[in-house]
Amino acid sequence: MKRKGVWAGVVLIVLLLAVGGVGWYQQQLASGGDGGPVGGPVELPSTQGEFSLESLGDDQLAVLFFGYTYCPDVCPMSLAVVRQALAELEPAQRQRVVPLMVSVDPERDSLERLEEYLAFFGERFIGATGSQAQLEELAERYGVVWRKVEAPDSAMGYTIDHSSSLYLVDREGEIQRRVLYSPSHQGLLAALRETL
Repeated sequence: MKRKGVWAGVVLIVLLLAVGGVGWYQQQLASGGDGGPVGGPVELPSTQGEFSLESLGDDQLAVLFFGYTYCPDVCPMSLAVVRQALAELEPAQRQRVVPLMVSVDPERDSLERLEEYLAFFGERFIGATGSQAQLEELAERYGVVWRKVEAPDSAMGYTIDHSSSLYLVDREGEIQRRVLYSPSHQGLLAALRETL
């Protein structure tokens, strides 16, 4: 009698593990296979009209960055890293790269503000933003975490905490490489040379 109870318990555990494994596998497929971001289309109003990844050429890549213009440190550093990496590419390679910053601060970052801000980094930089709902959906697909933090003692009123990876994305919205934040441009430069 005890033996039947033990076998029933073993069978139940095996079944639970199998069901859990199938669920985990499906979740991995939905999130890009490795638990990372899935990417996908980017279609937003931008400093150069309506922007869509689909408008990129077959051999072009976007260097996609999520940030905001009032960011005191990470955003200007990341944009400077993009500028430095682009400067070291061969001219033909440079033409295949589209630097794109998506602002996660639509309350303050108008397209005019983005255009003025990005001009400090180069004329090829495109700024884009959208509604809160658009940005939340896009950020979720790209694995971007961001939140508004009230700063009552600051003249800015609030800041935004956000993740700071750079994404090399093709016209299909497929993430070719994800480059972690670094004050050095060497990691991005190596990723661009390998991907282009």
